[in-house]
Amino acid sequence: MSDLPATGLQLRSLVTSAGKLELSIEEVEVTPPGADEVVVQVQASPINPSDLGLLLGMADVSTAQQGGSAERPTISADISPAVLKALGGRLDQSLPPGNEGGGVVIAAGESDAAQALLGKTVGALGGGGMYGQYRTLNVHQCLAMNEGVSAAQAASCFVNPLTALGMVETMRMEGFSGLIHTAAASNLGQMLQKICLADEVPLVNVVRKPEQEELLRGIGAVHVCDSSRETFAQDLTDAIAEAGAYLAFDATGGGELANQILASMEAAAIATASGYSRYGSTQQKQVYIYGGLERSPTVLKRNYGMAWSLGGWLLTPFLQKVGHEKGNELRQRVADEINTTFASSYAGEISLAGALQLETLQTYARQATGEKYLINPSA
Repeated sequence: MSDLPATGLQLRSLVTSAGKLELSIEEVEVTPPGADEVVVQVQASPINPSDLGLLLGMADVSTAQQGGSAERPTISADISPAVLKALGGRLDQSLPPGNEGGGVVIAAGESDAAQALLGKTVGALGGGGMYGQYRTLNVHQCLAMNEGVSAAQAASCFVNPLTALGMVETMRMEGFSGLIHTAAASNLGQMLQKICLADEVPLVNVVRKPEQEELLRGIGAVHVCDSSRETFAQDLTDAIAEAGAYLAFDATGGGELANQILASMEAAAIATASGYSRYGSTQQKQVYIYGGLERSPTVLKRNYGMAWSLGGWLLTPFLQKVGHEKGNELRQRVADEINTTFASSYAGEISLAGALQLETLQTYARQATGEKYLINPSA
């Protein structure tokens, strides 16, 4: 480990008590690995929606201003007083964003598990700090790739793939037989569609544009409902009835979409019910919110009986719930299908400095389908 660099560059995010977001690239110490740890030279790390909360600090990106130099650019933006109140726990702390990525293990601790990863291309779940040239991680945070898989192909092997697999496993664990998914044309949505086709799980996809429907049907989707159509409510009800899908995962969070899904679930259940009940259908209806693409309040009108539930869903608690053995089984499926079922696409690859260019930042901050970027910190 004598060749291990002493320092490396890392993207940092700071929210000041004066209400400013400050993004910069800093030189940080590279921590030598402990017995069960490795050092990964990060060569690819996606900007996922789950990364943007820490990265952008809920700042108003329309106020963003460029600063710094070409090699070390900076970005500053305003944060409203109302939002700042919710960020009290991170004020005036420089934090390292980036949840996952791919790279090569350049140093390893003395344990057999760590040594087995030396020189290997791995996917890594960092829980922060992956927008940096080097990351020291426990071996359990790494997933060894099969021969020939690149760091860019491995970069998104944790968050989206395991979330998609977790949705299907949750369906099985809770006794449902079909799924509904919003923001369905995303990388995650396309993975979920492929899983459901392979596992013969009925899936109802909810999209916002005709071209997104076309994309999903191109990979075999049977049920696709476009929320921009006037017939959306009836289309959704018909698809739910046909698929028997009474468990939904909603990436938008705010607005009335969760309410619309519950209402369509109820309409589908009533259409097949044998009798009337003033309490609504007895079909249990569950919507899990797992994202926040829409920041407005979640609106519920409660016109779907009493057999319903709305809750939150996150990957880490799910993995803790299913345990080590099942988690390893899911991880191995991801490794084996990283170039097929779990392949990701990106709008482009950028350097650390490229991530702090004003136009690029404003693009990935939109969280639009087809506009996900991959950062190569080592470029």
